Amino acid sequence: MRSLKASDVMWNHIEPIRCGAPLTRVVEALLTNHVTGLPVVDDKRHVLGFVSEQDCIHALLVSSYHSEGEPVVDDVMFKSPLTISPEEAIVDLAQRLGRDKPKVYPVVEGGRLVGIVTRTAILAALAKQGAGLGESRFVEQDTP
Repeated sequence: MRSLKASDVMWNHIEPIRCGAPLTRVVEALLTNHVTGLPVVDDKRHVLGFVSEQDCIHALLVSSYHSEGEPVVDDVMFKSPLTISPEEAIVDLAQRLGRDKPKVYPVVEGGRLVGIVTRTAILAALAKQGAGLGESRFVEQDTP
């Protein structure tokens, strides 16, 4: 049984959030892609931050209460996100879940975002590998 890597389970088809994006656009991207958070990148796909559902909920509530203008992602994103390499072993990543607790990991290679790995993808990969089950048995619930 070979060791799975982040690149084996990462999604590389989701468009990251760009700096300056209105929070309503961020919420739309989260809901459309069925993910709990997304990386925030610059024009060269360097990861500058991470924005989650929780960040959006809080910012939209505060903005609505104070009747302020629409917030942008730069105002609410976490500016020191955990990132991983495409070569990181899924087993190692799974062991970190208890300590770090992110639900989505930005995958970075050469300083640029190349994809994301969700906690659901890690769970599905471990279940398939550990139980020796076929692909059709487990379907990721948060895939678009």
